[in-house]
Amino acid sequence: MSVTTGTTGTATGAGAEPVVTVGTTTLRSRMTALARAELTLLGRSRATLVTALFVPLLLPLSVRSATDQMDLAEVGLSVGMVILPAAIGFSLLFAIYTALTNVYVVRREELVLKRLRTGELRDPEILVGAALPAVGIGVAQCLLLAIGCTILLDIGAPAAPHLAVLGVLLGVALCVALAAVTASFSRTAESAQVTSLPLMFVSLLGSGITVPLEVLPDRVASICELLPLSPVITLVRGGWTGDLSAYDALGAVATALAWTVLAVFAVRRWFRWEPRR
Repeated sequence: MSVTTGTTGTATGAGAEPVVTVGTTTLRSRMTALARAELTLLGRSRATLVTALFVPLLLPLSVRSATDQMDLAEVGLSVGMVILPAAIGFSLLFAIYTALTNVYVVRREELVLKRLRTGELRDPEILVGAALPAVGIGVAQCLLLAIGCTILLDIGAPAAPHLAVLGVLLGVALCVALAAVTASFSRTAESAQVTSLPLMFVSLLGSGITVPLEVLPDRVASICELLPLSPVITLVRGGWTGDLSAYDALGAVATALAWTVLAVFAVRRWFRWEPRR
């Protein structure tokens, strides 16, 4: 992928890479061109595409079997109130965080990011534009899973939809930033699969995705509430149940924003635009 002066198009010929052409452009045209090129490249990576598209749709089934061993009624939850936030958490982790970590690393090692910086695109535009296809897939999955869980699990419409929407938006921004941070410390696409595992495991086990924080001991739950994706799951679940107090909602938003700001700072400080040697 390269940036030149002119109009937007796609290179032709065997093995050709998409070409983002930028002349007298606007922010919207630059981002659209970059997102279109990235979507083309994403379609060529079958492993990344499968991880982003299908894994998040299948994993909620594993949570369904685990709920049979939980005493959900005692903490005021239902099976649907566990599976729905878990499904959205899976989409954020696999469709956005994992997939985007791999995208950033591969584009850096192929010198795509370095070439993009020689054009009109600014650094934040490059990172955000490259993230748009993965974000689009993740948001579409969240919407699809929310509708499917609402119908199939008979949990009804969200009592506070603004909290659920806010939770998803914060989760998207956080996962994009964390993917860039993880890519900063990944030398190759293969190593990116390893460097992304710590956050994956911590989030799956401690952020309320597979095990609701409500069923954990109070001391453990209070620690897990501070994990990056915990406030996202809290807001999504609270959006459906409607029992999340204003104090708890503000605390969740503050925690998510704090992690996002910290991640953005880490990206500005450590993100590498050239291959790691």
